[in-house]
Amino acid sequence: MNYKESFIKFAADSGVLIFGDFTLKSGRKAPYFFNAGNFNTGAQLAKLGEYYAQCILENHLHPQTLFGPAYKGIPLATATATALNNKYSLDVNISFNRKEAKDHGEGGTIVGKKLVDGEKIVIIEDVVTAGTAIREVLPILKSQANVDIKGMVILLDRMEKGSGELSAVQEIYKEHGIWVFPIVTVKDIIKAIEDGIIEGKQYLDKMKEYRKTYGVE
Repeated sequence: MNYKESFIKFAADSGVLIFGDFTLKSGRKAPYFFNAGNFNTGAQLAKLGEYYAQCILENHLHPQTLFGPAYKGIPLATATATALNNKYSLDVNISFNRKEAKDHGEGGTIVGKKLVDGEKIVIIEDVVTAGTAIREVLPILKSQANVDIKGMVILLDRMEKGSGELSAVQEIYKEHGIWVFPIVTVKDIIKAIEDGIIEGKQYLDKMKEYRKTYGVE
């Protein structure tokens, strides 16, 4: 298996990727659900960091600092930095934001690496639904320094329409000029079912119908 197929199997085995009939926050009825919160053990987080690291290397992002938006991005960025060091001998910085500014001690909203002009940043997130996190975090980053955001790495691109005809990932690029790099896409999941990497052949028709209704390329 390549690392994408391996990740899909890992997600299914961990109860993160499940199939059935689900009502999403958008109100859409979907035949699959991806709950990244079910990655909740030390072993799972360590493995997750390796998949993020592989995606970063595959896309030649060359970050100096990984930024993890509070709160979910914090352990993900930490796991990724650890994997880059342990597996690839690449030592990168970590930085993340507080939800509320600290008014004592060193103060501020940023914890970890102090950002400087020109610093190459990769943002680490779990999934993108409406692009809310990136809209919140960009002003925070830009208020610290004129950083160079090389991209954002996420676990899954659902590749479906947001508020308009574009996907959330496409909207982020259109609005902010930031490329989003998913470890896998929903098309990868469909192929993994077809190839027998994971179970779920009984949901293939529903998956394809859902893509036909809501999907974008």
